[in-house]
Amino acid sequence: MQRWTRLALLAAAAALVTGCASIQRPAPPEASRAPPPRQLAPRRPSPPLVSLARARIALLLPVTGPLAAAGASVRDGFLTAYYQRVARRRPTVRIYDTARASIPGLIARAARWGANLIVGPLTRQDVAAAAADAQPRPPLLALNFLPAGSRAPPGFFQFALSPTAEARMVARRVLADGHREGIAIVPQGQWGTRVLDAFARQLQAGGGRLLAVARIDTAKADYSGPIERALLIGQSLARLRRLESLLGVRLAFTLRRREDVQFIFTPAPAGVERLLLPQLRFYYAGGIPDYSISEAFVPDPAADQGLNGLRFPSTPWMLGGPLADAVRAAAAQAWPASGPDQGRLFAFGFDADRLAMGLLRTSRPATLELSGLTGRLTVGPDGRIHRQLIWARLENGEAQILPDRQWLAPRSDLR
Repeated sequence: MQRWTRLALLAAAAALVTGCASIQRPAPPEASRAPPPRQLAPRRPSPPLVSLARARIALLLPVTGPLAAAGASVRDGFLTAYYQRVARRRPTVRIYDTARASIPGLIARAARWGANLIVGPLTRQDVAAAAADAQPRPPLLALNFLPAGSRAPPGFFQFALSPTAEARMVARRVLADGHREGIAIVPQGQWGTRVLDAFARQLQAGGGRLLAVARIDTAKADYSGPIERALLIGQSLARLRRLESLLGVRLAFTLRRREDVQFIFTPAPAGVERLLLPQLRFYYAGGIPDYSISEAFVPDPAADQGLNGLRFPSTPWMLGGPLADAVRAAAAQAWPASGPDQGRLFAFGFDADRLAMGLLRTSRPATLELSGLTGRLTVGPDGRIHRQLIWARLENGEAQILPDRQWLAPRSDLR
């Protein structure tokens, strides 16, 4: 219980930002009778589907098992947003452990309980199982996207932190910056393959192309081999050996990379990016514009000195802003020494709660729009939640916001 009391404190400053009543401290009797702050009207108001105080939300997350840590981060973010509302505006939330029962079974239990909305599940496999379930159920806000080519049933909304959608954003930015030909260096495995494919298709659709692709083993720290192959460093060494063989002497020589590369795409987590970019600069690629996705940036000015010049889309949670700064400040006050993990999944859970409240309040989901911790959120006609991110560039280890050029994809393009 103490944990959620602290979460309520964490959300207090966010409440001030969003116009909800503050829950930082008990007010004196005369103050408690004062009218609450006036709420801003929605963009296009619509009649609420259900009273929030009487609403029921079933939250489907992995509470146990190998994904318990991810589930806990989403849960903590969700409940943080939940506690920023005054008690009379809080629905009843019941959490179901997706590690202990089948998705159809949990959906059936949530429906019998009388849930007005189901939030979750979290993994793509579980989301596919939820979409395939034909039993009657309330509207569902899935916390991942369905696999490509899958069709969502009615009342099925999808919200995800999608690296493939971000890869398409990056491709459009690369083209808009005037670059057409470049190389990609991606992690080995399915994640890297999916991100690369999304980037390459969008780049090609805009008239660009990849000259080379290198795959790195992120379990290692030395990426020199893939870098040398992508930059054709071997050709430079081969020329040296031919000259030395012809002349019969050893020559002083400076390695040269290929000269036709206009950009480098390096999607990877921050720890990998901090190893990769300095190695690229060692091979004389420091003057080539580098692009990545949001996972490349976790604020740490000392560690990010080697990433100067990197361009990437990011979120208000990572870059800062009124809402993000208020939540972080309250967190520091509530947990001076430690607290819940506050990474991307925490912000994702926070926004999932706010989207859930919006879906409960409207009969026209396509009118929903909110500024969240994970971006500017809107709902497409297909029920997908689209995120507009903020472009930034690292300078002296710190993110500098780039001019807003509205790099949000057409709604039909996000997959």
